[in-house]
Amino acid sequence: MESNDIRSAIARLAGERGVSLAELSRVLGRNPAYMQQFIERGSPRRLAEGDRATLARYLGVAEPLLGGPPEHPLIAIPRIDAAASAGPGGLVEDDRGDGAMRLDTALLRQLRVRAGNASMITVAGDSMQPTLSDGDAILVDRGDRRGVSGAIHVVRHDGVLLVKRLARTRDGWELVSDNPAYPPITLTGPPDIIGRVVWLSRSL
Repeated sequence: MESNDIRSAIARLAGERGVSLAELSRVLGRNPAYMQQFIERGSPRRLAEGDRATLARYLGVAEPLLGGPPEHPLIAIPRIDAAASAGPGGLVEDDRGDGAMRLDTALLRQLRVRAGNASMITVAGDSMQPTLSDGDAILVDRGDRRGVSGAIHVVRHDGVLLVKRLARTRDGWELVSDNPAYPPITLTGPPDIIGRVVWLSRSL
């Protein structure tokens, strides 16, 4: 945010709340003319971080409105190009990517996903309904390839990316669809796990 915008925002907020600039200076523990000089003369050129945080609390606004950093910065998560369906629930892998989706870093921390391990993939088909629908964007943690029975994963099977639940059986593994119309796929070896699905974004 530009300095002029910050000064204008403080002046507007003070006016809306019926607070004088001298009062704002007092709140900061500064001389009575401090905030007037900042707003009208641009001196100092910018507020100290502590002063900015104090003013934001006093005026009841988010600190970024007064020039602070975003509370939860966004980070670009690469998309895997999966526009072409390769059968029910299938995705054709294209590691060239297809742009990026910006997600809140706080969300990644909550999900315990490192940004470098995160990818977005668009679901194609109805094999995972009602849990996942055609067109849903799913967040895949490529750092989690443990293979958790019952959890949804992206796996490579016969050269195709599939979004399925892993099911541990007596003889090995199965890829299970949530839609009962699709039978399980029995694997002849361990699953080739791309990552675990940890979050989805859906349009209403």
